[in-house]
Amino acid sequence: MELQERPLSPLAARLAAAFPALGKAPAATLERIAAKSLHRRVPAGTVMFNERTPCGGFPLVLGGAVRVVQRYPNGRELQLYRVKPGESCLVSGSCLLGHTAYPASAFAESEVELLVVPPVEFRELVAGDEAFRTFVFSEYGERMATLMQLVEAIAYQKLDQRLAALLVEKSGGRSAVQATHQALADDLGSVREIVTRLLRSFEDRGLVELGRERVTLRDPAALAALARG
Repeated sequence: MELQERPLSPLAARLAAAFPALGKAPAATLERIAAKSLHRRVPAGTVMFNERTPCGGFPLVLGGAVRVVQRYPNGRELQLYRVKPGESCLVSGSCLLGHTAYPASAFAESEVELLVVPPVEFRELVAGDEAFRTFVFSEYGERMATLMQLVEAIAYQKLDQRLAALLVEKSGGRSAVQATHQALADDLGSVREIVTRLLRSFEDRGLVELGRERVTLRDPAALAALARG
């Protein structure tokens, strides 16, 4: 008689559902991560980590979103990437693997639910668990590609192109983007005054309509064409 596999615990099952790559891992790996990790819920605006502080663990986001940014002495910041459900953090992984402090900062963009794999447990899993190691380096590769795209955009694209691309991306096929000019500037690593000037230029050209903390896309096709240069 064939023995039936024991069902996953609720937290391990949520981990498998949120992270398809980890969902293929053995049940023992999922149960170990669920049992050894710190399960946290943090409100929007919480500072997840700051530059030059020791790495507190490897985050696995189950809900909400985290912004990872590079801050500069003049007060400006550049968004490196967002960590959404089913994703992890390149900065945290690289710090844990290299035994270094955080080179960037992160905060909860919305209420966030996550598992934090402690540093010692993370290193043991990377060293001894093939499924987890494959997941970590796959995430690393995807994040690195995202950062390279950001570097290319900053180096070669004009700010109006990047703003147009950001509006198209944030709209997600909808007719409007709910965001302040400051939030858009933060995403672009620019300043609010310049972004406001560009948005007004877009409005004069009939591409968008500006409202309170809202940008309505009047000509998404033209914005997409501008983004492509």
